[in-house]
Amino acid sequence: MAQMNVLGDELQSCSLDPLTGYYRTGCCENHGDDPGMHVVCVVCTEEFLAYSVSVGNDLSTPMPQYGFSGLTAGDQWCLCASRWQEAFEAGSAPNVRLASTHLSALEYCSLADLRSHAVDASA
Repeated sequence: MAQMNVLGDELQSCSLDPLTGYYRTGCCENHGDDPGMHVVCVVCTEEFLAYSVSVGNDLSTPMPQYGFSGLTAGDQWCLCASRWQEAFEAGSAPNVRLASTHLSALEYCSLADLRSHAVDASA
């Protein structure tokens, strides 16, 4: 069965470089076994990355032991839905690609809030 995005269409790839997704497929898919719900495809900003470090989730520092080169502004990444919502409430949410954000993100985030940060043309 196809994975669906928040727009009700088939989920699109988020990023192959850096390779993202809980399953490292490039998609923010959800098969029910990802406790972090890495389902929001974000486009990182300097502001978001600084915010993330400030709340104890350093996404900028490379961790080669995990095959992670660290994120920079402009990188696309599958972010935990709850983390996006937290950043949104703090005024530091990164931009979002709706076509690449899994439908299950709506369990944590409103479509209106996601749309307010969307970079896709379909927003």
